[in-house]
Amino acid sequence: MKTMGLFLGCNIPLKLPDIEQSFRKALPELGIDLVDLEGASCCPSWGTLPSFDLPTWLAVSARNITLAEAKDVDVVTGCNSCFGILAETKHIIEHDEEYRKAVQEKLALINREYKGTSQVYHVLHALYKFVGPEKINEKIKYTLKQLTIAIQVGCHALWPSKVMAIKEPNPFFPTILKELCEALEADVPHYSRIEACCGMGGMRSTNMEKSLGLLKEKLISIKEEIDADMIVVGCSSCYLQMDGGQKILRDRGEIDFEIPVFYYTQLLALCMGFDPKQVAAINEIPREEIIARIQSEERLKEKQEG
Repeated sequence: MKTMGLFLGCNIPLKLPDIEQSFRKALPELGIDLVDLEGASCCPSWGTLPSFDLPTWLAVSARNITLAEAKDVDVVTGCNSCFGILAETKHIIEHDEEYRKAVQEKLALINREYKGTSQVYHVLHALYKFVGPEKINEKIKYTLKQLTIAIQVGCHALWPSKVMAIKEPNPFFPTILKELCEALEADVPHYSRIEACCGMGGMRSTNMEKSLGLLKEKLISIKEEIDADMIVVGCSSCYLQMDGGQKILRDRGEIDFEIPVFYYTQLLALCMGFDPKQVAAINEIPREEIIARIQSEERLKEKQEG
């Protein structure tokens, strides 16, 4: 059993608590024990402290990492922004003596010290490294055979890759989420906009139309090129955009289709047999039909193998 400190961030507990429940249900069953990091704050993300006070940003972020260090565990998070921020904080402190000194001085005011003993993992990295596709496949109750998935990894889990100790081998051709979806026995084909940003984050906050324009291009690519049964994301912000933004485009009449969206661990939990009311309950684009298909009797893995 691998024990890890769960850093939830802000979006997941406040807007998407069913994703949090999918972590808490699925990961322990797969051998990853989760402990809470009591007292954790916002990471804090780009657009906040990093925009005007780098030493204080680093100190706040480093404090979150010290919560894991105190428990002698690595950090695992399901938020791409949190992953990117914590990874970059770790990199800067460990490679820039001036910033390291400033951070340690600020942490000393609250009787803390950054030691650098905890690694920072995205939940997809943790599942891939500590569980692996083969074991995931062994643990699923329902198979996704003959269903097509369009994956959306999310930018902040990929770039800037030079500051990430735990990362994709090639951020321009990410494979981890693809392999994890294939472990559920789904088809996961390539589409031309697969590496493109979904338009969430700072763009959504400052220019909604450009943000939705990027999303529209991506959705049309998915629909026309692979006609996916669902979209599976590895980022909570991407989930909000691909789900909620898709509804806006649909309501405006800019697209004439709907594609259900899942965070990966939601889909994993469903395939493992967990109650959708607990792990996949909050959405704008309807998911009831595809969830019923996923958890139907004919998709029971043992029945298909038998």
